[in-house]
Amino acid sequence: MASRIKQALFAAFIAGVIVAPVFGFQILRSGMNTTVQPEWPLIFYGMAAVFIVQLLRPALAGKLSKGGVSFKIPVMGDRTRQVLIGALIILAVVWPFFSGRSQIDIATLVLIYVMLALGLNIVVGYAGLLDLGFVGFYAVGAYTYALMYHWLGLGFWWALPFSGVMAGIFGYLLGFPVLRLRGDYLAIVTLGFGEIIRLLLINLYDFTGGPDGISGIPKPTVFGYPMVRRAPEGETSFHELMGWAFNNQDMTTYLYILALVLALITFFVSNRLLRMPIGRAWEALREDEIACRSLGLNPTGIKLSAFTIGATFAGFGGAFFAARQGIVNPESFTFIESALILAIVVLGGMGSQIGVILAAILLTVLPEFARQFAEYRMLVFGLVMVLMMIWRPQGLLPAKRPHVELKP
Repeated sequence: MASRIKQALFAAFIAGVIVAPVFGFQILRSGMNTTVQPEWPLIFYGMAAVFIVQLLRPALAGKLSKGGVSFKIPVMGDRTRQVLIGALIILAVVWPFFSGRSQIDIATLVLIYVMLALGLNIVVGYAGLLDLGFVGFYAVGAYTYALMYHWLGLGFWWALPFSGVMAGIFGYLLGFPVLRLRGDYLAIVTLGFGEIIRLLLINLYDFTGGPDGISGIPKPTVFGYPMVRRAPEGETSFHELMGWAFNNQDMTTYLYILALVLALITFFVSNRLLRMPIGRAWEALREDEIACRSLGLNPTGIKLSAFTIGATFAGFGGAFFAARQGIVNPESFTFIESALILAIVVLGGMGSQIGVILAAILLTVLPEFARQFAEYRMLVFGLVMVLMMIWRPQGLLPAKRPHVELKP
């Protein structure tokens, strides 16, 4: 009991040290004077909560184990996975007909993160390569569309394939410096790559607009007909062509449908790749690179293919992001975005597509319903990741691995 109390006191002290600088002091400004007001009750409440939890944790864990209570979530079978995927697709299709404009807009943002997470899942989940600069490929796709419109006057449908190709090229180029790296060193290099992209976008002012970015990016057209209230001179709007009355929600719904189509394409292509020889090679590389090489596989080509294909999907997502926002600037592609996408992959389960989709929904939708706690968003993300590493390191819905079990 004495040792348990000592451990609880030590944990409470560490919690106080962590909580005090972040939440324990409030900065107040009155005219030219600035004062720091300590929030002692908040610090003590946090320390007391940690002390109680640490003190009762062994006893609570023993009671749960004796009572047969378990936190384990069973791995989904193929049939359950197919049913869940079908239910999610049906829900996504009918969503615009039973929700308002704001809900459709949030769902569109969810689909963008689904595309990005599925692309990063190829690199991290399938190939086992830790990438902390994935947002750089996202930025390349967005700026490719923005620059092609700004300098060449090309629309979304012309720029979309080029955005994917350009992001894929950057992914291929990134693959060469990291061929001999793994683990922490690989993460550092990819993190540097993402920051290099962002700094280039800021400093190439004459070409990219610098910190101001590029604005006035047009929305995607429908078979060449713009979906606007009044079409430019000499053109016909889509509503005039169909004889419909213009509604502002139509463009929001159209962007949602387009994002859903791109997300479904990303899902089915990545799912098909996993079942092909290249997907098996990614898994072999992830499990053991030395054994992979001994089987006659080329780790160089496998790594390059993972980076290239994952970056291509990020480029498509970036082009759609630029079309949806109508403006791009470097502040939209910070490291926090890479961390959020990686958190989605880890939370859902590395290598699990359905898990990644559910995690994207959770991490995107929940903050929208708790805007009053927006300043604590990253703290909550960190806490969730720590708890996942303790109780569910394989993710919410881990991927089912082919295995053979020998009965005794």
